[in-house]
Amino acid sequence: MTTRLNYVAVAPTALDAMMGLETAVRESGLEHSLGELVKTRASQMNGCAFCLHMHTQDARKAGESEARLHLLAAWRESSLYTPRERAALAWTEALTRVGDTGAPDADYEALEPHFSETEIVWLTMLIVTINGWNRLAVGFRSQHPRAWKAAA
Repeated sequence: MTTRLNYVAVAPTALDAMMGLETAVRESGLEHSLGELVKTRASQMNGCAFCLHMHTQDARKAGESEARLHLLAAWRESSLYTPRERAALAWTEALTRVGDTGAPDADYEALEPHFSETEIVWLTMLIVTINGWNRLAVGFRSQHPRAWKAAA
C-alpha cells in the first residue's frame, strides 16, 4: 500500500486544527486509559492500521494489559471491562457507525450512571476526534511505522 499524499505537508493548518481537538480532549479530565480503549476500539472498527499501531502502543506504555487489548473487539463478551468502560465502548460503537445506529437512546442512557454531562460531551469529542484521525489516515493511506518483521 502506498501513501496517497502527505496531508501534513499539503495543509499544515488542517493538522493544527486536529491537534487543537486532541489537546482539548487530552486536557478534559477523562482518564487516559479510557481514552486509549476508545481510540483503539474506533480504530479497529474503521480499519485504521496507523492508529491501531499508535494507540495499542500508547495503551501498553500506560499499563494496559495485553488481555484487555486482545479482547477489545469482543468487549461485550468479556468481564474484563468496567461498567464505565462498557458504556463508553458502546457509545464509541454507536457514534462510529452513526449512519447505521442512529445513536440509540439506550446507548446514551447507559452513559448517564457513569459519566457527568460534561464527561459525556468530552467522551463524544474524543470519539469525534479519533474518527477524524482514522478518516485522515485511512483516506490518505498513512503508513504505520515498521517496528518489527513478521516471523516466517
